[in-house]
Amino acid sequence: MFNKILVVCVGNICRSPTGERLLKNYQPALTVDSAGLGALVGKGADERAANVALDHNLSLDGHSARQVSGRMCREYDLILTMEKRHIHALCEIAPEMRGKVMLFGHWDNEREIPDPYRKSREAFEAVYTLLDQSARQWAQALKAQQG
Repeated sequence: MFNKILVVCVGNICRSPTGERLLKNYQPALTVDSAGLGALVGKGADERAANVALDHNLSLDGHSARQVSGRMCREYDLILTMEKRHIHALCEIAPEMRGKVMLFGHWDNEREIPDPYRKSREAFEAVYTLLDQSARQWAQALKAQQG
């Protein structure tokens, strides 16, 4: 059973906080958190990410970026990353994580979700759409495994 899920990107201010909140929205009974491989520790969500999320009735309020660690990873049942290189980076930090690290876009043909940081609002909208689609797919898969 995957009851505790960690969503990982690089800075932990755009993709992973959005993915975290979307997944939590679709599966409220789960514990879902996020962190970054090169986190801007203590920073809130990127302003564009927060505004796009708000336009879709999703709040990123209260988010605070955290740096991922091997110890942190061990606390979670499933770790979802945005890009394949993030999987490799996490497995360098904690090789024993290999079996529980997957792409956030796993159910969408192993789709990688690009980083919109410092890009246009349109880039953030496109990334939000990908995150929402993948979060819905994960929520459906996780619901199925719950019985």
